[in-house]
Amino acid sequence: MAVKIGISLIAWQNDDLPELTAAYTTEAAMEDAAKIGYQGVERGRRMPADTAGLRAYLDRYGVALCGGWCSGNLMVSSVAQEKEAVRQQVEQFAALNAPCIVYAECSNTIQGAIIRPVSQRAKLSRDEVMAYGAKLSELAKWSADKGCVLSYHHHMGAMVQDEEDIDWLMEGSTSDLTLLYDTGHLHFAGADPVSVLDKWGHRVHHVHFKDVRQPVLDWVHAGDRSFLDGVAAGVYSVPGDPEGCIDFQAITDKLKAMDYRGWIVVEAEQDPAKAPPFDYSKIGYDHIVKICGCSGLTIAH
Repeated sequence: MAVKIGISLIAWQNDDLPELTAAYTTEAAMEDAAKIGYQGVERGRRMPADTAGLRAYLDRYGVALCGGWCSGNLMVSSVAQEKEAVRQQVEQFAALNAPCIVYAECSNTIQGAIIRPVSQRAKLSRDEVMAYGAKLSELAKWSADKGCVLSYHHHMGAMVQDEEDIDWLMEGSTSDLTLLYDTGHLHFAGADPVSVLDKWGHRVHHVHFKDVRQPVLDWVHAGDRSFLDGVAAGVYSVPGDPEGCIDFQAITDKLKAMDYRGWIVVEAEQDPAKAPPFDYSKIGYDHIVKICGCSGLTIAH
């Protein structure tokens, strides 16, 4: 059994709040990630769009492609329309042996609206989410048949956000649809990350590790603020930050018990003026190496 450790470059290149990271380049981020020891990176918007160019870009820094965001619109599109919308990314990720596409419904999300309190996100009924899950299963099977697993990303401000939403989505979908398990979004949504892993670990295909600063989260809730207000204020951090509140050792113990063999990806968007990306990304990497060792999770090299 072995896992791999990757990172999203969002600490250096924030797509939702680009002004935070204007002083950083993707090239510098890639150099930092490789220097720290990360084996892969998730695709960012500023990387080459064509497959050959992206392969050469990754090879230049000696890292693999360990996933990448896909803004879904299946709630307002047919399955056939969505296949065409994501076809290029599916084929590219399959060609580059990426573990999955990180898919999230964005047609009705408020995650990128800094003026919209996260409390105003779309909360659908069980029947609506389960019907969406059935539709999404068709897309996921098609994607898997083309060589790329589709992993659904529950996300703050989105229609699949909390533990109840995840339950409904998993219950309404087939095993063709896998789950991206994100510790920081679960805690932000009021869920117990360990409980979700206990319930849906058999559907988890990809893992995002980020910690939460509880005082900042309390500030977001107390002031009915937006998701991006929280990000800018430092609600998220990396595993191993003493200001964080999530027990990652308990989570890696669970991953070991369920024989998890995928990627663990650090994804912790912060203000680099307060949290230097290299320093914090190294803290995250070192902490994951430590807790994987304690759990008996072998790290592939």
